[in-house]
Amino acid sequence: MDISGINPQPRPWLLERRVLPQHTDHAGVMWHGAYLAWLEEARVEALAAVGLAYADLSGRGLELPVVHLAVDYKQALLHGDRVQLCSEVLPRKGVKLPWRSWFVGPDGVLAAEARVELVLVDLTAGPGQRKLLRRLPADLAAAIGALERGPQ
Repeated sequence: MDISGINPQPRPWLLERRVLPQHTDHAGVMWHGAYLAWLEEARVEALAAVGLAYADLSGRGLELPVVHLAVDYKQALLHGDRVQLCSEVLPRKGVKLPWRSWFVGPDGVLAAEARVELVLVDLTAGPGQRKLLRRLPADLAAAIGALERGPQ
């Protein structure tokens, strides 16, 4: 994989996928919504890899909604392409948990780059009573620290 100039230190979290028909538009080009689904899958899988299942957070009434999303598309991904989605967790900015991800196509060229920011909310008081949490629970803080260090 040659993604010269964008490979962060430490190593990124990696999710490998193939562009399937359901990921594409009528012309066989990967649809923009599929990028978002893969970004979420990458975050959930990375959390699981450091020992914190997203389902466990949700079961406790905690959610990590996206509050900012930017995707810069560089090259089309096509039906049948093998794609590597590389992600890194950046240092926390106030209440925001920033992630940077990039999609690398089968030729090793950068196809898209994304930046996502999440916040932690508590839903235990009910759906209309979302509470933004400024302090992370100990297990989530430890998981975020492990995510920032990258895969071991």
